Amino acid sequence: MILKPINDPVQAVLTGDMYPVELRCHSYEDHRAIVPELLDILASLGCWVLEQRALSSTQTELCFEVQLRTAFELYGGLLAAGLELTRDSHLRMSGLCTLRGHNPRHARRRRVVTIRLELFFLEEESSSNMGTVGGLA
Repeated sequence: MILKPINDPVQAVLTGDMYPVELRCHSYEDHRAIVPELLDILASLGCWVLEQRALSSTQTELCFEVQLRTAFELYGGLLAAGLELTRDSHLRMSGLCTLRGHNPRHARRRRVVTIRLELFFLEEESSSNMGTVGGLA
């Protein structure tokens, strides 16, 4: 079954669609430290990791399922791990948290949400490069 991404996770949960919620984030930490920590966080929440792929040396993709009732904990866990989410990813996670918080009937039905997380590993630029760029502007 091919899953296509969605922009509105709240609507997908309400209608029962099986589309993954797309999240993108980045980190300046070493991937050898972040990925195991992230997997520990997912395991502690009872997530089911469906797929883990290293797309390149600077990019990893995780596809997992999580119960809607743990949306708050997942959001907090991603942030606690030091991941910096994009604006759209923050909106999607806050949408899931809002749905969970204001519609407990949907959360109690053990709704499962599929999430596709793209994680980019960035390197911090040295301060000498920043000074040169700043001088040109």
